[in-house]
Amino acid sequence: MTSLPTPRGLTDLRALTPARVALGRTGVSLTTDALLDFTLAHARARDAVHAAFDVDSLAEELDTLGLSPLRVASRAVGRRDYLARPDLGRQLDPVARAVLEQQTSTADLAVVVGDGLSPVAVQAQAADVVRRLLPRLAAAGISVGPAVIATGARVALGDEIGALLGARIVLVLIGERPGMSAPASLGAYVTFGPRPGRTDADRNCVSNIHAAGISADEAAFKIAWLVREALARGSSGVALKDESGDGSVAPRLSAP
Repeated sequence: MTSLPTPRGLTDLRALTPARVALGRTGVSLTTDALLDFTLAHARARDAVHAAFDVDSLAEELDTLGLSPLRVASRAVGRRDYLARPDLGRQLDPVARAVLEQQTSTADLAVVVGDGLSPVAVQAQAADVVRRLLPRLAAAGISVGPAVIATGARVALGDEIGALLGARIVLVLIGERPGMSAPASLGAYVTFGPRPGRTDADRNCVSNIHAAGISADEAAFKIAWLVREALARGSSGVALKDESGDGSVAPRLSAP
């Protein structure tokens, strides 16, 4: 007779996720430990948003990967401006725009690394993701232009950058809004045919890249698949479903 599996309890669930489940209570309130943990997580999330963006160290890391990074800024002046005016984070500063207008590139892909809402996430993971991504792109015959490091960046800033560089596709690696259990989560956004006016429906996103989420290697695999397929199909976003984990889909090894 086949025995039934032993039921799993809340303790097992808590071991599988950093999410706050089964916190317990004292009267009508949280326990002291749960409240202190929440307060600490909230402080870490706030610190991640306001952390300094170390452009120099990031540029050095990307330079060692052969990407010769350019440095630009959005029209958001300072962190307060960035948080209060998301629209300014989607537009290049005039000086930065002039710099990019002088660049000439015939590369398929433009890589943009922006601080976003968690500079901590960018410092921790962006260079590692790029390092693991480049060999996959090279194997697929996809050329990569100079990287662009953007300060005060929102995701859509990559559309203007990609258009100015003449890239067929843009990849934006950016710090995601900190969660209470993931203050250092990186997001990757792939957009075919970048140009101002693109919307989120035109992008594919690989989210939750952090120590307790998607690993840098897994993210690089998914990003490479999305870039390759977007170039092959001539579209991204809602027109491109992420089937990178589906073994029945034959990979395309080169762009047309």
